[in-house]
Amino acid sequence: MSAQLVGRLSVALFLVAVVSGCSGPGGSSRSLECRWDPDSCMHEGSYEPGEEEYAEKEAKDLNREPARKLRRKSGWW
Repeated sequence: MSAQLVGRLSVALFLVAVVSGCSGPGGSSRSLECRWDPDSCMHEGSYEPGEEEYAEKEAKDLNREPARKLRRKSGWW
């Protein structure tokens, strides 16, 4: 295979993944949508009992890993 053909196939596969809503391993189209437009993922309205606490815990858990990576890169442990 020529390098040009491999490049074209790579671009085509990337475009198919983006159009289909794939955001990579373990991701979902919803998380990709939220990255592009965070306001579209904000909850409006009232929560069911216990749902607000669950949502806050999940948000903290999701933010924990990026914070660790940032500390490692900056030299803070």
